[in-house]
Amino acid sequence: MKKSLAIASIALLGLLGQSNLNAYGSAGCGLGSLIIKEDGFIQIFAATTNGTSGSQTFGITTGTSNCTSSGVVKNEKAREVFVHLNYESLEKEMAVGKGEKLDTLATLFGCSKNKSDFSKLAQKNFDKLFSEDSTPIKMVSVLSKEVANDDSLKSSCSM
Repeated sequence: MKKSLAIASIALLGLLGQSNLNAYGSAGCGLGSLIIKEDGFIQIFAATTNGTSGSQTFGITTGTSNCTSSGVVKNEKAREVFVHLNYESLEKEMAVGKGEKLDTLATLFGCSKNKSDFSKLAQKNFDKLFSEDSTPIKMVSVLSKEVANDDSLKSSCSM
């Protein structure tokens, strides 16, 4: 019993130490962390703000609102979810080489400074990305390989 208590205490101390390294309070990242900087009881309001606005989920996915890509949702999974939810729109936008959702996908690939080259690459490789047996996950995989093989994008995008 004492051994279990000691292990639990050490684990808890480790977690507490890590939480102090973050740029947000105990409510976590999100809109609440941008508005409420103080620690303590007021963090309840920060957590409520995060929960009601949905900003924490969005922040973790996009790396905004004091959230980082090393959060719960990794960039690769965020790309897969985004593509799955916007697959038909992305197909149309990639066919013409421009669009709002295509720009968002470029950002999720870390290509926010080079969206036009990303869009051109997607348009050029449209047939590879949207083959007969294509799925959202396969499309993300093929697009990732194409970005990694493109001389311009592999140096300017931070996948």
